[in-house]
Amino acid sequence: MSIHGHEVLNMMIESGEQYTEQSLVAAIQARFGAEERFHTCSAEEMTAGELVAFLAARGKFIPAAEGFSTHESKICRH
Repeated sequence: MSIHGHEVLNMMIESGEQYTEQSLVAAIQARFGAEERFHTCSAEEMTAGELVAFLAARGKFIPAAEGFSTHESKICRH
């Protein structure tokens, strides 16, 4: 079973933390499992690292002093 990328964005919002790409991949793997695969509205079968790169490329992260975070406004609603 694949997990939607929105679940990762929600996890980030709930945590209130700032992440680097490496710490976000580690947090995703800790929460969902290292072997889990992810999908979005337009992509499938991504690893945690691929998902982080995908979300970053689409402007889903907000730069912050210690890395980046996200916001509910970054989650599409379709």
